[in-house]
Amino acid sequence: MEILLKKDVANLGQAGDIVKVKNGYARNFLVPQGLATVATPSVKKQYEETVRQRAHKEAKLIADAEAFAAKISAAPVKVAVKVAESGKTYGSVTAAQLAEALTALGLEVDKKDVTLAEEVKAVGTYAASVKIYKSVKADFNFEVVAE
Repeated sequence: MEILLKKDVANLGQAGDIVKVKNGYARNFLVPQGLATVATPSVKKQYEETVRQRAHKEAKLIADAEAFAAKISAAPVKVAVKVAESGKTYGSVTAAQLAEALTALGLEVDKKDVTLAEEVKAVGTYAASVKIYKSVKADFNFEVVAE
């Protein structure tokens, strides 16, 4: 039996996929739980139209994300921290501090999306990346300076 998934189902597919499953699995579990509907010809036709519209929106979102990634890559990011006389920082620079520094430059990012390439415990230049959208990531360099 072919079904259209309404929600993501582990080991089966993502929401919006048309998959083939055994009749009992579909009738007794997926449909009653609200995870899927039976893929009739009208449902398939509606699904195809939805896919076309989604592809158009997806292309626009990716283009916007790539433009935002270019802005982040070009931004001069500086993080000011307290530093000992030896040049080592008190603590380490975190993703939250980088997100805050990017926000101060007018580039709104969530701290959960920021990834540091290495642990930062001294003054200098380091690399990090920000996940902007599904497959779009922005790599950027930031400088740690004394406060």
